[in-house]
Amino acid sequence: MSTGFEEVRLSLPHIELAAHLYGPEDGLPVLALHGWLDNAASFARLAPKLQGLRIVALDFAGHGHSDHRAAGAGYALWDYAFDVLQVAEQFGWQRFSILGHSMGAITAVLLAAAMPERIARLALIDGLVPYTGEAEQAPAKLGEALRARQALSDKRKPVYAEMARAVEARMKGVGAVSREAAELLAQRGLMPVPGGYTWRTDSRLTLPSPLRLSWAHAQAFVRALQCPLSLVLAEQGMMGAQPAVRALLQDLPFEVHRLPGGHHLHLDDETGAQLVADCFNPFLRSP
Repeated sequence: MSTGFEEVRLSLPHIELAAHLYGPEDGLPVLALHGWLDNAASFARLAPKLQGLRIVALDFAGHGHSDHRAAGAGYALWDYAFDVLQVAEQFGWQRFSILGHSMGAITAVLLAAAMPERIARLALIDGLVPYTGEAEQAPAKLGEALRARQALSDKRKPVYAEMARAVEARMKGVGAVSREAAELLAQRGLMPVPGGYTWRTDSRLTLPSPLRLSWAHAQAFVRALQCPLSLVLAEQGMMGAQPAVRALLQDLPFEVHRLPGGHHLHLDDETGAQLVADCFNPFLRSP
């Protein structure tokens, strides 16, 4: 597996983020956005297979080697969208494409719908809209989130005596992954502490959302998209179990590829990564 990349740190006005750079400097500009509790290593198999692109694979705030948000701040999807804009500004990219997986794909949709003049193309992997919540559920959800936030200081991150145990835990986590994929994510996502290793991720990332978009909100963002969109759906992934999303896709002019594999099919093995690359190479290089 070829994983040649350059490690960089990006000093934004409000936070410092880490990223991996792939491809030639004069390649077409692409920002790669990983999923919840993952990191830039999510694209370690896929990015080297994408040709003619300058890919900036971010560690989202609170993930990987990026800084955590300031005390009192949160991790709303629109905050990630602002981070993406700031990264693009740093590279001087007025218009760019986004390669997004899961939460990264959802963030990409929100940004592309809100600021269509900035986004050229969306290449998305098993992600499109966030989990939604309707108005009648909002008071209870906010109460749940506030109580969890108050209780967070009493919680401690798990410490694993050996890195292999952390890898095994990640294999069984949200969006279960192969051992090789878990090892790649763990190599970037773990840090040494007394007694072994723990995850670098900000504990606040595991808090429940205080407010969710309604299904009407989510549809509005997807229908507002103006750029070409190519979506890879994993046959054993997380989107296939959402009938409302499937119905929405039938009503929209998106390029949809249904591929064998799980939620992390682009990372689990070389075969899956190549299948995804075969979908996205012609799409991302189209004029």
